[in-house]
Amino acid sequence: MKIRRVAFDHPDAVKLNDEVQAEYHERYGDGGDATVLEPSDFAPPRGVYLIAYDEDDRPVATGGWRSQDENGEGNEDGDAELKRMFVVRDMRGLGLARRMLTELEADARVAGRVRMVLETGTEQPEAIALYTSSGYEPCGKFGYYRAYESSRCFAKPLSS
Repeated sequence: MKIRRVAFDHPDAVKLNDEVQAEYHERYGDGGDATVLEPSDFAPPRGVYLIAYDEDDRPVATGGWRSQDENGEGNEDGDAELKRMFVVRDMRGLGLARRMLTELEADARVAGRVRMVLETGTEQPEAIALYTSSGYEPCGKFGYYRAYESSRCFAKPLSS
């Protein structure tokens, strides 16, 4: 597997983002994740967007982080917010999400971010299991879905 930095509006990123939005719709029955994301959110050094490609150069996993600092939505100075972690269905269970998470944490740490935060939901038990087994702990709710009962927020210090 090869992991490449790409722009959030790269054609492969758009394709995988459409797939993750369709999965959110299946799991939650709404129109997907309504969080506003801009390509500039993931431009280094204030963020990054990664895509993993298989041996046939097919995009199979994605994830990014964007800088967040103290704001009215519950973030703290130095936060890196994890976004759009996704693995295509036929590649799940192979450790791709964990590898992507490790890459994203390392990149955010090098960029000077002090804490990785994420929001997921109760209909994504696999994601919750990945994050808790990777050292993430529940934290105060933040972001667009902070008032939703199904929202679950987690954080992990990025200290070396």
